Amino acid sequence: MTTLGVTRTTLLKDLRMEWRSKDAINSMLFFALLVVVIFSFAFNPTAEESRRIAGGLIWVAFLFAAVVALNQTWARELRNQVLDAYRVSPAPPNALFLAKAIGNFFFVVVLEALMAPLFVVFYDLRSVGPVWQLIVVALLGTWALVVNGTFFAALSIRTRSREIMLPLILFPISIPALLAMVDATTSILTGEASPDFWIKMLAVYDVVFTAVCLLLFESVLNAE
Repeated sequence: MTTLGVTRTTLLKDLRMEWRSKDAINSMLFFALLVVVIFSFAFNPTAEESRRIAGGLIWVAFLFAAVVALNQTWARELRNQVLDAYRVSPAPPNALFLAKAIGNFFFVVVLEALMAPLFVVFYDLRSVGPVWQLIVVALLGTWALVVNGTFFAALSIRTRSREIMLPLILFPISIPALLAMVDATTSILTGEASPDFWIKMLAVYDVVFTAVCLLLFESVLNAE
């Protein structure tokens, strides 16, 4: 059983389950939509002010919405002792982690694609910098959130209050990535500074934490 084969099989299984239930997408979409609407009523900024605060609003909305889906990542596998069966199987543990992380990445990217037009409309956003850089920041930032979120969701899955434990662990670890995402997005929207430093910081963050999560996941999976 190769890592690639197990990853593909597990990922397709998760995508089929989400397509049938739409639990994660609906929960994230509803939460993010509430944030957009509430903040639009709470603030009435000018176009220039919108470009300055939009980075923070966008990524805070996506971060909290992603936690809703991340909490469900491993809950499905607890039913019928699927995780216990996986532990005694010859399948590579990292294949399961990669499948879950890629699946969560796909779900959050879909959410971002659906919510981006609403942010543009509600906050009258116009990018002064290159738009393609926003896509790069979105992809790197999303992976930074989901790779750690998937790992810590597995770490807290057997705790009694896993819905509370995940944000308590994830948010402090995600602060460097969140700052980089907000600053890079603000730099692109306002055109006042180059986002290159923050993009490189996100790339390094992704590489380091992906490697650490892959290295430690087997111990987390086999923990009682």
